[in-house]
Amino acid sequence: MFASELFGEQWLDKFEDVNITGIAYDSRNILEGNVFVCIKGFETDGHKFAEMAEKNGAAIIVAEDKIDVDVPVWYVDDSRIAIAELACKYYKNPSEKFKLVGVTGTNGKTTITYLIKSILEEAGMHIGVIGTNQNIIGDKVLLTQSTTPTTPNALELQQLFAEMAQSDAECVVMEVSSHALELERVHGCHFDVGVFTNLTQDHLDFHKTMENYLNAKAKLFQISDKGVVNFDDEAGKKIASNADCDILTVGLSDESRLYAKNIDITARGVDFEMVYDGKTYPMHISIPGKFSVYNAICAAGAAVQLGIDIETIQKGLSKAAGVMGRVEVVPTDTDYTVIIDYAHTPDGLENIISAVREFAKGRVITLFGCGGDRDNTKRPVMGEIAGRLSDYSIITSDNPRTEDPEAIVAQIEAGMKKTDGKYTLIVDRRKAIAYALDFAEKDDVIILAGKGQETYQIIGKEKYDFDERVEVYKHLNK
Repeated sequence: MFASELFGEQWLDKFEDVNITGIAYDSRNILEGNVFVCIKGFETDGHKFAEMAEKNGAAIIVAEDKIDVDVPVWYVDDSRIAIAELACKYYKNPSEKFKLVGVTGTNGKTTITYLIKSILEEAGMHIGVIGTNQNIIGDKVLLTQSTTPTTPNALELQQLFAEMAQSDAECVVMEVSSHALELERVHGCHFDVGVFTNLTQDHLDFHKTMENYLNAKAKLFQISDKGVVNFDDEAGKKIASNADCDILTVGLSDESRLYAKNIDITARGVDFEMVYDGKTYPMHISIPGKFSVYNAICAAGAAVQLGIDIETIQKGLSKAAGVMGRVEVVPTDTDYTVIIDYAHTPDGLENIISAVREFAKGRVITLFGCGGDRDNTKRPVMGEIAGRLSDYSIITSDNPRTEDPEAIVAQIEAGMKKTDGKYTLIVDRRKAIAYALDFAEKDDVIILAGKGQETYQIIGKEKYDFDERVEVYKHLNK
């Protein structure tokens, strides 16, 4: 592709045309003939690496601030928007070749994307998924998510779209984080359906206020043709009233157009009736918990907005397998149960403990921590929730990053002390898991909360291998 195709004919008014071989925002990844886009990040500024990019072979540099290099520089007001637009053009707008569904909200995004995938595959469609766990087309994994955010950066996102288009994807279902919406990662994308799950406290280190957090989520419904909104959530009501698209409301009351009633929760899953436009349909999902009903009706709503018939939705939900790290039962030859769940927010923790309480015959033992260098106001809140709902809690580490792990644990404990809950503090997560396994008795359920699908622990700025499934297996078989 030539520069004039990428930047428009106005390029020829300033510079000679040149063949472009790719786009990069990391000067270390520059190849001969690439466009290098200087992006101002939270830890460093890409403008500082313009000279390095030039030395490594950059043919053109895109920048917001004045830089001194000997290759053509294209100045823009916003580099994040620029790289998104350039990536769309370079990869020939791949998302226009399939239907695109975006799921946003604090909790439930990953599970809902997989439930939608199950429904659409039941309809015979070839589906791609982009999100926290992995990026896949059909059963093929495209890129491990251990090194990328929930929603990939704009460049990687368009690369993934291009690969999915080449693989004949008919629909791509993706998680759309508030960071992605605020930082223009999905700029240039147009969604056939946007889905809103809920809004609870998270990411205030970035957004600062819940209002800002809500406004970021609401942006999805300015770039979607249709929407599905959890109308039981107050934030959902606000999004629905201000959306620029056709909204299908979902919930657990007849206030919504599509809603669930007569809910029966067991250890084997949930049976409920789904009411849509006055007609009632029996539904089953094999993931236990009231939150699973919300996930199911959000997925069903997305399918309805895509024109999928109810019978297919019923079959797709009933066939949906669990998602790694979401109410995931770890196989153990014990008389107690171990569950791994990604719950790392107050609402997520309350949901998983409440779900387990609905079927646990013995004690509910909750092991959890809070991430370092993230919103610290939720730590005592989560401590209070665990203390109030669990029979026993083990407060430990969960990606402490550059913070003192003991200080994080102390903040969680402050909330725990507001309750009568029994607990212990074990900062080392490996030792904490071993303690939980030794402490458990017949019919108890251990919840390992916070890490979910993650197979690492971030201490300082280093990432160490740490898979809770492996830790459980090792301790039980030592």
